[in-house]
Amino acid sequence: MTKAERYRWEARAAGAVQGLASILPLRVVRAFGRGLGRLLSDLDPRHVTIATANLRQAFPHWDDVRRLRTARQVYAHFGQVLLEILWLRGRSRDDVLRLVEVVGREHVEAAFACGRGVICVTAHIGNWEMHGLTHGWMFGPIGVVARPIDNPDLHRRLCEVRTMGGNAVIDKRHALSQIMRALKENRGIAILIDQNVQVQDGIFVDFFGRAAATTTVAAALAVRTGCALLPSHTVLGRDGRYRLVYDPVVRWSPAGDRRADVAGLTQQLTTIIEGWIRDAPEQWLWLHKRWKTRPPEPA
Repeated sequence: MTKAERYRWEARAAGAVQGLASILPLRVVRAFGRGLGRLLSDLDPRHVTIATANLRQAFPHWDDVRRLRTARQVYAHFGQVLLEILWLRGRSRDDVLRLVEVVGREHVEAAFACGRGVICVTAHIGNWEMHGLTHGWMFGPIGVVARPIDNPDLHRRLCEVRTMGGNAVIDKRHALSQIMRALKENRGIAILIDQNVQVQDGIFVDFFGRAAATTTVAAALAVRTGCALLPSHTVLGRDGRYRLVYDPVVRWSPAGDRRADVAGLTQQLTTIIEGWIRDAPEQWLWLHKRWKTRPPEPA
């Protein structure tokens, strides 16, 4: 099968599932998504192995049974998230906001009160698409920095959801000028910083006791512009609602060494994200090879 043929099949499948999700109650959509995720975990042993290996690194005191159970819960969670995203398209503001509650509203207000723009630092936990959408409705539109999906049809569908609340999607490959303009106008920018990067694109910081190659873009922007760093994430509660949790603005003082400031802030942000994951490990993307890039061997 060629790439173009695969893209067409993916687009047809997404269209069919989206059409079905649009007419079903959310509880049914979520149940179907969880079931689909569990089925995929049975069909995808390679990524289950990646997830359990990551969990072994992060939680060495867990036994193998718990690691495997959590890996399967990750699949169920993100199966649900995927169908939720398809369900979201075309929903009203009231329909969506009924599904969320906000924790730390005062921290959002304090961040924008600084007047130099806000970097909303987040991670692939909970449902970050739901977070971005509802943030735009509740606190004003932001720019969402993201890499385009390879399949143009799927990318278009996702952008339709991302922009429902007034947000703008910024291609991460050409983002700097747009980000700088938004910060100058005291607007918000959402950046996810929890995935592996190449050596030349970041630095190594401690993440669950192991060096992890991490983007410095959020920290570097704060050092360069003085913008506020606002850590925030979502977590799905037992009641079926998402909590949008905004942590206090990250406080820091320049040390006179730009590289040291960037490194210190990147570590601080990564430690905050680690705390979120420890609280809800089944809602983070353990299927990703977070520690793939390794530090260079000493000469």
